[in-house]
Amino acid sequence: MALTEEIQKQLLTALEKYNPESPLTMLFDYVRIRFPTTDVKHVIEDILRLKPDMMIHEDFGFYSYSEHYVIGDVFVVTSADEEKGTLLELKGKGCRQMEGYLLAQHRSWYDFLMDALGDGGVMKRLDLAINDMAGMLDIPDLTEKCNQEECISVFRSFKSYRSGELVRSHEQDGYSMGNTLYIGSLKSEVYFCIYEKNYEQYVKNGIPIGDTKIKNRFEIRLKNERAYHAVCDLLNYYDAELDRQAGCPYMENAAKD
Repeated sequence: MALTEEIQKQLLTALEKYNPESPLTMLFDYVRIRFPTTDVKHVIEDILRLKPDMMIHEDFGFYSYSEHYVIGDVFVVTSADEEKGTLLELKGKGCRQMEGYLLAQHRSWYDFLMDALGDGGVMKRLDLAINDMAGMLDIPDLTEKCNQEECISVFRSFKSYRSGELVRSHEQDGYSMGNTLYIGSLKSEVYFCIYEKNYEQYVKNGIPIGDTKIKNRFEIRLKNERAYHAVCDLLNYYDAELDRQAGCPYMENAAKD
């Protein structure tokens, strides 16, 4: 029996999901760290290992800080208020830019985070993203399963949005994220965000949805203590798949020193 064109297409689509050249890849997508110092030069030179003279200085800040330094998408905001200290913020593009700097410095994210925590840095937020290159999961189908109470989770709530329905105060580029599913409360210290990355690339860059390398993106967004423990696990095991909540031996040793 000859296969119909439709069945052939379905088989090729299914096989592509197991293509070893289309893996799930993980990356840092948001990093925010507060340092208990007003010495912004120290943070830039010794933690970021950049040159302050290469950064643009502005006499205004955000998050109630009074001034900031910026190079590209790497932001360092500071204040004379010792309680506020100095804040580093790296959004998605800032993380990609920081990876370039780390590569040139012969450092990894692990090295950078170890330097940051060893210097007293306080994790305020950490987003870990997994890129689905093959479209292994269908977000509208996941949403429907949540609606049908077929989702087994410790989280008590979920929200879903279609293209254009996102509240802009929640997402900087919410209008372009396509179908999006949140699992967990956006006000909690940990929740998941799953959205159609290919639609985002179509809206932003005009890339046809079928030609986009990344199909979906799965993000876990961590704040405060949750972010801190996640970083400790990364530094303990150098393996993003492990999450044993075993404390942070490096920090304990640093405190003793």
